[in-house]
Amino acid sequence: MPVPPDESLPLRVAAIVPCHDEERAVGKVVSDLLEAVPGIAVYVYDNRSTDRTADVAAAAGAEVRVEGCPGKGNVIRRALADIDADVYVMVDGDDTYDASALPLMIRTLLEGPYDHVTGVRVADHHGAYRAGHELGNRAFNRVVSTIFRRPVTDLLSGYRVFSRRFVKSFPATSRAFEIETELTVHAINTRVPQAEVPVGFRDRPAGSESKLRTYHDGFRIARMITRLLHHERPLALYSVLSALTVLTAVGLGVPVVREYLATGMVGRFPTAFLAASLVIVGFIVLVVGILLDGLRKVRQETTRIAYMSVPAPPRLVVPRTVTHAPGRPVEPTRVAVEDVPVPRAGQPA
Repeated sequence: MPVPPDESLPLRVAAIVPCHDEERAVGKVVSDLLEAVPGIAVYVYDNRSTDRTADVAAAAGAEVRVEGCPGKGNVIRRALADIDADVYVMVDGDDTYDASALPLMIRTLLEGPYDHVTGVRVADHHGAYRAGHELGNRAFNRVVSTIFRRPVTDLLSGYRVFSRRFVKSFPATSRAFEIETELTVHAINTRVPQAEVPVGFRDRPAGSESKLRTYHDGFRIARMITRLLHHERPLALYSVLSALTVLTAVGLGVPVVREYLATGMVGRFPTAFLAASLVIVGFIVLVVGILLDGLRKVRQETTRIAYMSVPAPPRLVVPRTVTHAPGRPVEPTRVAVEDVPVPRAGQPA
């Protein structure tokens, strides 16, 4: 049976734990979450498991729900639509993330206030990351940082905290492990305030297997990045394609033009026709990019309106003390965040 929320919990905090065959790990994940944040509601989504994942999660105190469509993205989309809370937590059910970091992540969200806090994985020891996963994550971090012009430290982290207004403005179209990429790009494009918090990362429990397939899911993530580039940076993408097309046309056409200027004749008519056609195609591609960019702006405005229609999370006000030092400007000093109570939902921050 699920544990009812603690009356002393200031906000409704919901943890979403997608699981597929996590019998060996999910019980500890649920108990660690309940211990880290008393009163948190833990929802374990059983995604077509063939073992006792659901029974173990329920026994540990989670509310178990079922998502029949396979894939982590399908689970997250369903959960974000069904669950009503003030603060949402997304964490994998494989017991690789440090649950004790969750209070700091929630406090960081409220102190900002931020709408998206990512748990940046810090391996407890060498080998916690599979070699292929670590290399792929670094590569994707660099690609997304370059394309979307914002530093990304851990694109594929499955440990995140969201505000209600972030969740209710997030379309969630991914089906599998590319959901983390979609979440990150949505935060960047919506330009919501966000932060990163280092969290511990460890090996899976003995006997537990990773569901992430290095190459298969890596290609899916790369395809998602390409699709997001098409949707979110169409003018940049199509401008580059247009420029490459026109440069190819120029490279083919210059010798033909030189020959015509020297002899007055076009000896390579197929090449001339191809060059002219490529120029036309290049301009068409540019126009397509301009049109798609206009649609992107309309879509972003609609998303922004949906985002603004939901109240911001209550801000955690951290008292500051002022110290005077002879010959130095007055500088505020923060007090310990742990000493500051979190405001209750519905009360002014």
